[in-house]
Amino acid sequence: MTGEDATRARVALAVVVEAGRVLLARRVVAEGSLSWVFPGGAVEPGESAERASVREAAEEVGVVVEPVRILGERVHPGTGRHLVYVACRFISGQTRAASAREVAEVEWAGRAALQALVPQGFYTPVQDYLDGSLM
Repeated sequence: MTGEDATRARVALAVVVEAGRVLLARRVVAEGSLSWVFPGGAVEPGESAERASVREAAEEVGVVVEPVRILGERVHPGTGRHLVYVACRFISGQTRAASAREVAEVEWAGRAALQALVPQGFYTPVQDYLDGSLM
């Protein structure tokens, strides 16, 4: 990681798979070509990416999750954001657009729906995880 990358604000994303589907949120305002994304947001000072993914899943889509492991991190080529992808286990909750200013819609997407919702595909370590987790 370069010095610039190390000082860039990190964004934690909760990659939640349950019953052969992955949890996605449609942003109120798309960022470039990104409309459907994993629930997530900025890692606060002193907060781990794992803790931020749990907090953001609750704040954005109303679910309780438990972090399992970090799948990887990168600077997104389209947005320039420093992203940390955290595999999370679904614990409880009813999915909903809990943060109306950020999230327009929430969906548990099966493998067949992913191509339409996220045509640009996923970061390779995330795609590998999804390939092993989605039925």
